[in-house]
Amino acid sequence: MKRFAILGIALVCFASLCLGQRRSRTPQKIVRLTKPTLTGTVSFEEALAKRRSVRLFANKPLESEQIGQLAWAGQGITEKQRGLRTAPSAGETYPIELYFATEEGLFVYRPAEHSLEQTSDKDIRTSLATAASMQDSVAMAGCDIIVAGSVRKLSTQFRNKARTFMLLEAGHVAQNILLQAACLDLGSVPVGVFTSAKQVSRACRLPAGFEPLYIICVGHTIDQAAAEASTNQEGTGVKKAALIVASQNFSEEEFFETKRALDAAGVQTVIASTRIGILRGMLGRITEANILVGQLSVDDYDAIIFLGGPGAVEYVANPVALNLAREAVRNRRILAAIGTAPTILANAGVLMGVRTTSLLSERNILILAGALYTGMSVEEDRMIITGRDSGAAMQFGRNIANALVGK
Repeated sequence: MKRFAILGIALVCFASLCLGQRRSRTPQKIVRLTKPTLTGTVSFEEALAKRRSVRLFANKPLESEQIGQLAWAGQGITEKQRGLRTAPSAGETYPIELYFATEEGLFVYRPAEHSLEQTSDKDIRTSLATAASMQDSVAMAGCDIIVAGSVRKLSTQFRNKARTFMLLEAGHVAQNILLQAACLDLGSVPVGVFTSAKQVSRACRLPAGFEPLYIICVGHTIDQAAAEASTNQEGTGVKKAALIVASQNFSEEEFFETKRALDAAGVQTVIASTRIGILRGMLGRITEANILVGQLSVDDYDAIIFLGGPGAVEYVANPVALNLAREAVRNRRILAAIGTAPTILANAGVLMGVRTTSLLSERNILILAGALYTGMSVEEDRMIITGRDSGAAMQFGRNIANALVGK
């Protein structure tokens, strides 16, 4: 028995050693942040006046210097000897940790080194969005800052007041970040309600004992990005696009993601439908049509775009819609459709020999119309751009924007 016991202990030790070696072979990426700026051009009073909740962001990442300044504002060291930070903490316990979710992955802020340690190389913003309220803000922000806290760090010293002090500190941290964003001329909004806090914790891989308290969305505003794009396009003229949306049951994600990409590129858009006024999507979100489809003239636009969803069936045999598609091809305008909407192009007879994608349910119709169906996320062929489904909406919008502004 002793031999078996000794053998078992040896195997456990060997396995632990192997696991330790495996972990050591995958070091975390450390991002050294630039030294924070301690002076600025915006006064405290101006920062307070500028701070507003911005819920829609341009599709543009933040610079490393901006992220570093936001991290320092939230939890940066202000006195090295005692390790004091920008936000006050009960008993100097500092139960708060900051995580930064960007397109490059997930990072945790290390105040002592003023650095970011990568914990994942995956973009988790979409996962965060499904677990939080204000999903559009979380998904589109250039950076989502997750404020996580640990009651355990406070419980020994403060007992039944531990949670109160943790939440108060989270508020201090959040306000610092929001004001710093205003000073950096960035938009921001705090998200404090989660549909699933456990899902947020899993997405961020929070350590045991930590819980998510806030998601602070920070990014460039759409107006800023549009102004920059317009400046870059000076002399070339502003591009215009018509978004053709079903009068009801349109795909919200296909519509809003496409429009955001165009807005960020400085493309002017109009929303056309079979009736003017409020339009309601599949999930209840609304937009507003400002022109009738029958009033559109292809000559006035650089792109004609059909958005999908169950309601898009109203355009499948609509002679006005079909003629718009044909005219767009004849006049060498960008013609685009996503989801169920490529069927409209098929019925217009403009897809013969064109590489095309759509929802799988529309495949046979497209093939019968002579299209070369690929099933890819996005296809672009002969000034015709098609998208497969709502999951490809962001890429679909970017392709249209790139085709229009030449980026």
